[in-house]
Amino acid sequence: MTKDEIRRRLASSWIYVKTLFQWIFFAIVVGGIGGAVGTLFHYCIEWVTEYRIAHDFILWLLPVGGIAIVFLYRLCHMENDRGTNLIISSIRSNEQVSILMAPLIFISTVITHLFGGSAGREGAALQIGGSIGAFIGRHFHMDEKNMHLITMCGMSSVFAALFGTPLTAAMFSMEVVSVGVVYYSAIVPCIFSSLVGFAVAGMAGIAPTAFNIEELIPELSVLSVAQVSVLAALCAVLSIVFCVLLHTSGHWFKEKFSNQYIRIIVGGIFLIALTLLSGSRDYNGAGMAVIEQALRGQAVPWAFFLKMLFTAVTIGSGFKGGEIVPTFFVGATFGCVAAPLLGMDAGFGGAVGLIALFCGVVNCPISSLLLSIDMFGSEGMLFFAIASGISYMLSGYYSLYNSQKIVYSKVAAEYVNMDTK
Repeated sequence: MTKDEIRRRLASSWIYVKTLFQWIFFAIVVGGIGGAVGTLFHYCIEWVTEYRIAHDFILWLLPVGGIAIVFLYRLCHMENDRGTNLIISSIRSNEQVSILMAPLIFISTVITHLFGGSAGREGAALQIGGSIGAFIGRHFHMDEKNMHLITMCGMSSVFAALFGTPLTAAMFSMEVVSVGVVYYSAIVPCIFSSLVGFAVAGMAGIAPTAFNIEELIPELSVLSVAQVSVLAALCAVLSIVFCVLLHTSGHWFKEKFSNQYIRIIVGGIFLIALTLLSGSRDYNGAGMAVIEQALRGQAVPWAFFLKMLFTAVTIGSGFKGGEIVPTFFVGATFGCVAAPLLGMDAGFGGAVGLIALFCGVVNCPISSLLLSIDMFGSEGMLFFAIASGISYMLSGYYSLYNSQKIVYSKVAAEYVNMDTK
């Protein structure tokens, strides 16, 4: 080997080393900021949830909270904001993500939870993280390709801080954008930002979202595999119903009420009426307490349907928040009720239902498997892999996010590049 060849190889190697340390630096910066903001957001949601539970009257002010949300978005000239869909599509294009998205979704999601809307937190996590990452990328004058990576980096950091699921947070940001294609160049940034965000939240006293179901996991057998497979198939069907219900609700509210203020006021009134008719406050807010009960084998038969209805009205009428925690609720309660009919333990069925429904609505089988490890440990990994695979295949081309692309077919080695339904 000549000296020139050695120099060329060393120069090439230096590019990889330089890039590695650059992305570790950016991941630490984004992860630190995202972790801090995610921690603050977690405690705000926790506080308003406790306040709402202690003061039942505040539900009656839900339409007022809705008016405040619409006013804030109009004040910032973001009344046509596409939320998480904008974050996802920006990673495939050169669409700009405004830094205003972070405070707006932060405040509006807190308002939704305070007054009793049915929503989760991950919508805020992805939007806050994505806008923080994009802002830092613009500050450092990154090119278009690196802007995509740092946006995913931000998404991972806040997601990990909020849910305490660093493996899932890192992979989900890479997998959710284009189904069938993973941006492997984002592995280092997303993993490091996820770990930093998770560490910041941990230092602030936020416990990871984890459950001990080891004693509920059955022995591996033909029967247990068949039971999990059937439950996963049922969850795939339910995931389609949930996605269609959410999208139909949004279209219906927009068609019937063109004025955003009227739309969200009507949605608030609907939610108050639904709460009174159900006779329970379990369906307001995220519903983590109900998820925990379902994983202990306790759930009312109609809980999953009511949560879908509450969430569809909340998101469809213009309140802000995410759909993934409601998905956890729906999957856990449905699995808890359906499992005994299949001869399974109700608590284990709740865990399988949670993972399978999550996979069905986001089309992310690897993230779903990692979520099962983050939340339930690795003991039942094979069962959760089966559930994720079946739900992914049978859920078709439906998704919570209409900006998500299905790049490769779910049933053949075929390039399809189609929009989700």
